[in-house]
Amino acid sequence: MSNVTVVGLQWGDEGKGKIVDLLSEQADIVVRFQGGNNAGHTLVVNDITYKLSLLPSGIVRKGKLSVIGNGVVIDPWSLVDEIERIGKLGVSITPQNLIIADNACLILPLHRDLDALREENAGPKARIGTLKRGIGPAYEDKVGRRAIRACDLGEKTTLQNKVERLLIHHNSLRKGLGAKEIDTQELLESLYKIASKILPYVKPAWKYLYNAKGQNKKILFEGAQGAMLDIEHGTYPYVTSSNTYAGQAAVGSGIGVGSIGYILGLTKAYTTRVGGGPFPTEQSNSVGKLLQEKGNEFGTVSGRSRRCGWLDACMLRQTVIKEGVQGIALTKIDVLDSLKEIKICVGYKLDGKKIDYYPSSQIAQAKVEPIYETMAGWQTKTQGLRDFDALPKAAIRYIKRIEELLGVPVVIISTSPEREDTIVIKNPYATDNTENLSAHSALLGRTLADASR
Repeated sequence: MSNVTVVGLQWGDEGKGKIVDLLSEQADIVVRFQGGNNAGHTLVVNDITYKLSLLPSGIVRKGKLSVIGNGVVIDPWSLVDEIERIGKLGVSITPQNLIIADNACLILPLHRDLDALREENAGPKARIGTLKRGIGPAYEDKVGRRAIRACDLGEKTTLQNKVERLLIHHNSLRKGLGAKEIDTQELLESLYKIASKILPYVKPAWKYLYNAKGQNKKILFEGAQGAMLDIEHGTYPYVTSSNTYAGQAAVGSGIGVGSIGYILGLTKAYTTRVGGGPFPTEQSNSVGKLLQEKGNEFGTVSGRSRRCGWLDACMLRQTVIKEGVQGIALTKIDVLDSLKEIKICVGYKLDGKKIDYYPSSQIAQAKVEPIYETMAGWQTKTQGLRDFDALPKAAIRYIKRIEELLGVPVVIISTSPEREDTIVIKNPYATDNTENLSAHSALLGRTLADASR
């Protein structure tokens, strides 16, 4: 079955929205499988900018079904606002093109409150740097088996019982943090009110996906955040509260693990991250400022400026291996256009010794020093290019080096935020991957041979 799973390989913000939008033309269904409205995808289509947080990127395509899977924690008020906002841009969102998994857990105002209270009461060194959207507390309640799920909105008795149980926990926490207790009836009334706007979309998503599978429909699974923010494998504790890895596409949608298909990993041509936490290749200098300004590195959801640095191929190699990535989508290569020299981190030094992996220890992560290779820049415009042969030879050498370091091919290159400014070397939905890979290798080899003459 030709399904594709798109995941970020860094700390998020790799441009997944654009690539999912591009691939959704070939897909029948687009599924968001983890995270919450702390994620943000920006799409630019025909000069219209769509900023999405909960809605799958495929929603802007007509004739596609979008699914918010059970792995997502949903703020129903935020989702209703987003549906209305995107609707004003000419996108019709109805129960015919959007499904919310009935077993998806909800983010409530009390989750946002707790998120903020914890950050405000933590010391500067203990703050995680959350967006205070309630994501972490919502996942905690999910694991603690006291969450309110989308299907509960249609069952008043169940909802009341669950809210009462939930508030025993949360009011105890609030009392300890000096916050006012939540009134059961007030919370119930707000849920009753929002329920009518959410319930028309609530369905057994797994069943729709199973039926689609039987009809040989193409499914596109859309991840949020990035591999280094994964709760298991990221730079813990400076991570998100969900699994961002490709395997979560199966768990977070209710489809079998064998159905997630081709795994496409996204990376920028450099590295960024938002908020606190280690960042070995960060450039707090003119290079970092240039990357930030040319790359417009400001969060879609938060508006916060992103920290910027050189490409960390050592870290990427690790996420490629762990995720089982089969191909790379390389974004924002045009941001490097003006640089005379470009550096790539190929390993680290830790306490004077060379290592070829990113350690799990929080102390070690803060201490590692990047080992760089320096390559010549191309100092010519790549922005808007749509033909591989049109790329400067130095840019092709940079791409080839990334492939060598990561051990997988670069199959898509993005040269601007616009949908059409994309070079597709190999279509992830292609049925004959071997033929495409051979063509890809031959093209790169021919171009590099020409460049060396």
